[in-house]
Amino acid sequence: MRRYAAGEFVSADPAIARFAAHVDLRRLSPNTSVAYQRDLESFGSFLKARAAKGKPDEHQPPPYDALPGATASDVLAYLQRLNVSRAYAPRSIRRKISALRTFYKFLKFEGRRDDNPAADVPTPKIGRPLPKALTEAELTRLLDATRPLAGSTDAQRKRDRAILETLYASGVRRSELLGLSLGDVDLKHRTMRVVGGKGNKDRVVPLTHAAAEALQTYLGVRPRTTNDAFFIGRSGARLSESALYKIVRSAIELADLKGRASPHTMRHSMATHLYENGADLLVIKEILGHESLATTQVYTKVARSRMLEQFDAAHPREKKTRRRD
Repeated sequence: MRRYAAGEFVSADPAIARFAAHVDLRRLSPNTSVAYQRDLESFGSFLKARAAKGKPDEHQPPPYDALPGATASDVLAYLQRLNVSRAYAPRSIRRKISALRTFYKFLKFEGRRDDNPAADVPTPKIGRPLPKALTEAELTRLLDATRPLAGSTDAQRKRDRAILETLYASGVRRSELLGLSLGDVDLKHRTMRVVGGKGNKDRVVPLTHAAAEALQTYLGVRPRTTNDAFFIGRSGARLSESALYKIVRSAIELADLKGRASPHTMRHSMATHLYENGADLLVIKEILGHESLATTQVYTKVARSRMLEQFDAAHPREKKTRRRD
């Protein structure tokens, strides 16, 4: 499996580092490994600060000697602190508790303890939010926004255009786009091979004619480098996540679109538009690389919510109701 920048972080705490190696053997994604290590460092920092009677929200550097022997009351105190701070969404708190459960399960496997102090800790309930998606008209404005950015070169503008077209055409995740290499893209057949996607599964996704043309145009001006990354930055290295976010945000501003948007917004938008235009859910599932069809079915809810908005805007009786309001 290919490894990119997200998977290069290893905690300086020895117990967390051993756990990271275990996670790697389980073939979890590099992003998950990094997230779990950061979550464990957060708990270790909390324990260290509390023992030193310091401020619990100030990060304490590793090592975290109290981490392997933490008790259920320690985990509950940490959970209470997370809730009181209001700095984390319920989904983030659930992930942190999941990281703790997996870590102490690993310690049991190693024979270093015989219980899991996070096993019975309650986690916050969350509803599944509807994905944020731009409308087709908004996507058209976004992709047609060609006013050059200040200081950008012709090659960078063509690269950015290719990135936006590819995100919308294929619905790939940001890590999958950044992980593309030259040999992964088949412009003749308008397909793209995603290597080591979520769950370490490879898949082939289709490209639109517009995306294929934009990619071909970019290849014509792509700087020469020994790096086989498809999308490269100023230094000739693989494009970074921060640079990708900047490209999408700049395009949003150029198109004069309000609200927050990210590379993942392009993925949600593509899936929503495919479903709204009659694509089968199973086809969308395969393109997105979802493990379960239930994950893909969220886009039917997005389509229904859009249907109600259009219904309310167009139905004469609804128009009269809004005028009375």
